[in-house]
Amino acid sequence: MSFRLTYASMFDPPASMHEAFDAALAQLRGGRGARGELGASHGLFLQGQDVPRRRTQRLVSPIDTRLELGHFAIAEAGDVERALQAARNAYPAWRATPLAERVALLRRVAELMQQRVYTIAAALALEVGKNRMEAIGEAQETVDFFRQYADDFERAQGFDVPLPDDPLVGVRATNRSVLRPYGVWLVIAPFNYPLALMGGPTAAALVTGNVVIAKGSPHTPWGGRLLADCLRDAGVPSGVFQWLHGDTHELGSALAAHPDVAGITFTGSVAVGRGLLAQCAGGRWPRPCIAEMGGKNPCIVTERADLDVAAAGIVRSAYGLSGQKCSALSRLYVHRAVADALIERLQAQTRALSVGDPTEQRHWMGPVNHAAARERFARSVQQLQAGGATLLAGGTLLTEGEHAHGHFVAPTLVEAPASQPLWRQELFLPLLMLQRVDSREQAMLLANDSEVGLTAGFYGGADEVAWFHDHIEAGVTYANRAQGATTGAWPGYQPFGGWKGSGSTGKAIASFHYLPLYLREQSRTVVLGG
Repeated sequence: MSFRLTYASMFDPPASMHEAFDAALAQLRGGRGARGELGASHGLFLQGQDVPRRRTQRLVSPIDTRLELGHFAIAEAGDVERALQAARNAYPAWRATPLAERVALLRRVAELMQQRVYTIAAALALEVGKNRMEAIGEAQETVDFFRQYADDFERAQGFDVPLPDDPLVGVRATNRSVLRPYGVWLVIAPFNYPLALMGGPTAAALVTGNVVIAKGSPHTPWGGRLLADCLRDAGVPSGVFQWLHGDTHELGSALAAHPDVAGITFTGSVAVGRGLLAQCAGGRWPRPCIAEMGGKNPCIVTERADLDVAAAGIVRSAYGLSGQKCSALSRLYVHRAVADALIERLQAQTRALSVGDPTEQRHWMGPVNHAAARERFARSVQQLQAGGATLLAGGTLLTEGEHAHGHFVAPTLVEAPASQPLWRQELFLPLLMLQRVDSREQAMLLANDSEVGLTAGFYGGADEVAWFHDHIEAGVTYANRAQGATTGAWPGYQPFGGWKGSGSTGKAIASFHYLPLYLREQSRTVVLGG
């Protein structure tokens, strides 16, 4: 049986996967200055060309800030207009491209990315600080996004649906419902998944006939640039996809506010997402905004839970990617009858986590991505202890030996009083807060007492699962899952989208409801005569 990589299956990969990653990493580290190697210069991807700029950003690795990854061109003042003009010029021909040709091109991008998956993964590990399996997972997930959206659009036959003729005598009037693209689509991606959360929306927008301008985080530009390379090399026409890099506020604001941007896909904070939603609701007319805005994800453990399964899933979801996932577990509500036993298991598993250079197979957890996150960790631990929390594991900055030149922190578990304000703040850190409860009903009230509702986990009796699903307010749910209490969604298996403040559409990424978000309906009636 061939191995099928997903975030749920990545914990026991074949040896060949490690060997391929090691080879790609060695090749990437093998030279400096050449394109695709460490220290290379990377231009914008603008008007179908790789475009250098006078100002560049020097990117270093969060694993070791002495390691220079590359120099990335910073967009100039006129580049927004240049990109929009190229996109407007490209849109009519791309919209008119037959369905089969657009689908074939997306599959060509996927195949090219598949060939480069280990090289891309090595770059992501160095840039983001992911362990090797998380990095390979992100690269492969992006391949799967391109494949799935091509399949979905083809299966839906372009969302062109014939309707009954009007009931007229002597005249035939045909009716159709056709979903049509909007135009220029802006994709804004976060630092933690710079390839997948840019590549997925890009694939959806392109296959449905929109053209794309993409912007990533200034912390992690390499992933977006590698995506642009794949689209360019696959033969995407000039202006159909463009990648800009620069300051989040300055460049992002200029793009989002531009009247020629017809729609936006944004992944990031609640505050920024709500601002974009308000902005899109104004202007000449309302524009669609697909916003995924993070979470403060809970897990409930009842007195009937399998504690070994629960501990494994909790640790994987709380500390994977150093807690820097919108789906990461951050709130844990445990029935007091099993709390001590679960805490013992969590402490043992947390102590066993190897923290270090995540490109090495022996390390499971890498650094946080940037210095500001490391400082936020220190402040959060200090605030928790000052507020009466009990530190159960971790809580320290890691600064000695192999950790000396990176942004490393210890995976942390605290038991915190209900009054602690950090129960409501998305921290994006490897910091899990625990509270004992007297019943599953109390746990559910606490779990739902949040402005956001992205993912949620549950460990309990099999006959309690339906109760959990009926009452939890979250878009992605997992019950009795050792592979991750709140994390691990994969295209084709788990659609991913949030409720309440976590999402703006009520529809999920990689579901059969997703592609229509990039389209608007046109009703067509044609009178053919008597």
